[in-house]
Amino acid sequence: MTEIETRLRKVEERVGEAARRSGRTASDVRLLAVTKGHSASILNAVSDIGITDIGENRVQEAQAKQREVGRLGLNWHMVGHLQRNKVSSALPLFDMFESVDSVRLARRLSAEAGRTGRSEVRVLVQVNASGETAKGGFEEASLQDELAEIVELPALSVVGMMTMAPWTDDRAVLRGTFRRARALFDGCGAVEGFRPEVLSMGMSNDFEIAIEEGSTQVRLGTALLGERRKQ
Repeated sequence: MTEIETRLRKVEERVGEAARRSGRTASDVRLLAVTKGHSASILNAVSDIGITDIGENRVQEAQAKQREVGRLGLNWHMVGHLQRNKVSSALPLFDMFESVDSVRLARRLSAEAGRTGRSEVRVLVQVNASGETAKGGFEEASLQDELAEIVELPALSVVGMMTMAPWTDDRAVLRGTFRRARALFDGCGAVEGFRPEVLSMGMSNDFEIAIEEGSTQVRLGTALLGERRKQ
């Protein structure tokens, strides 16, 4: 086995155990390999072991990788903060935008999709479930009203929600954050037009807790791909 295959097997075991603790199976949780900071060659390795979803957080880096190795039949997810002035560059690169954190960004994505003829842009709304002032995302108090506005925008398909927990070893804090996000996700089911398909939460340091609290997609960098090697 390659190093990545070995890490994948270990991750799959941990995902399966966490899913069972939440009354589900490993097949209920999608793995997203966060390839940011790795060389383009990592994409070939990821594709070879059967991973279908990858995450990048910088438009310029994704452009460079696609120029070098192509799309490789992978589903490309934008997982970082997207500036509105980068939307026109980002739209051709990504299949999913996981970090829609404002109505203004959603409007820009919708307008650019209309301009370029893209009929569907799959997005997740980012929520600030931790309450940290430094974190982006919609706040609980305004979430449903703003979501109701976003789902009406042409070309956008809002298929779920994303959140990030604080960087901490405090399991109670992590669990509380993920539990709040799950409650917000469930509550948004009342918003007509919202498609509750994906609850993206959990990274290399906390994905097992996130799965226990209902995550359907985990974003894994170091745990899956090893330490980043900057180009």
